Amino acid sequence: MLGNSSSTNCTLSSPPLLGEICKLFLMVLLIIAIILGNVVSLLVFLQARQFRTSQGYLKVSLALADLAVGLIVVPYSIYREASSLVSGMGQGSRSCSIPSLPCFVTGPIFAGCTFVSITTIFLLSVERSVAVLKPLHKRAVITKRRTVWLILLSWSMSFLLAVVPMISSPDITLQYNPCSKMCTFAFPAGRLPGSSWNIMLLFPAFDFSLLGGTFVINFITFSAIRQYCKARGWLGSEAQHNSRLSFSDITAAKTIGVLTFAFSASFSPIAVFVVGSVLGYQWCQFSFYAFWILTSNSCWNVAIYSAWDPKFRQGIRELFSRPVLNSASQRPSRSTEGDSSAPACVAVLKEMFHPENA
Repeated sequence: MLGNSSSTNCTLSSPPLLGEICKLFLMVLLIIAIILGNVVSLLVFLQARQFRTSQGYLKVSLALADLAVGLIVVPYSIYREASSLVSGMGQGSRSCSIPSLPCFVTGPIFAGCTFVSITTIFLLSVERSVAVLKPLHKRAVITKRRTVWLILLSWSMSFLLAVVPMISSPDITLQYNPCSKMCTFAFPAGRLPGSSWNIMLLFPAFDFSLLGGTFVINFITFSAIRQYCKARGWLGSEAQHNSRLSFSDITAAKTIGVLTFAFSASFSPIAVFVVGSVLGYQWCQFSFYAFWILTSNSCWNVAIYSAWDPKFRQGIRELFSRPVLNSASQRPSRSTEGDSSAPACVAVLKEMFHPENA
């Protein structure tokens, strides 16, 4: 996504072969974890009717962004590294990478999906804040149709922002970086970074602005939850009659808070690397850890949902027990459940755009 892969990065000593094999093995494990985790998340969100809400749609958007990283970005890195190992070329013996068509696909996808993740987490925080602060007005303020349009807007803006460096400067291109093992923005060989390289600061500035706003929103939300819990402790059951804030709303807010901290922790190293690259520093080993810590964030969300969200755990249990239950007992009643027998994605799309359900 980000970084500097100028010619100085191509004249490094050859790393131990065992270390390269271990890194490749970790990439393979990561792609398995990303794909399996996000496929399970999508199946749970699409199959369970209780997740067909504005919050559920936002989590589907987040899972799709993470899944795209596992299906497109990581496999290309594995292909490049496996090809290099098979051909017997170490990092030090590689020639400088040249712009290639796959990098012009995987690079913007990785950058765009990163922006989609942070914007989606921001929207999730706003949705939970409204649900906690204005529980009686939640359904009127946050509708499914508005959520869908916000999701489409976030994807469009994120991928537009991902290609801004190439649009703003003809000297910036995309190359496969043997240090970070990712397709990153770079200057062609023989050209040194100039003032146009400062456009790369737009990426950490955008993400940290949204992260800062997300932390502020979460702070306000958790302050309201704390006051509500104190009032409920003082007044007992009377507090529950005066507010429609439920236990699931509080749990969802805590889950989104954990998501925010997880993304912030994974993005911070890459932000440090980008700022250092703009200042002229060459951090080969650090670039690998920075990029792949951020990539590993794509498989954290399902673990966070499983640990903090009881509804998600229930959805997983129902997902894996459904084939056994439907084998005999529920087969005769399939005709009476026309909506549930239809493909889950079709039912979700109908609920997204049907005016009565918005």
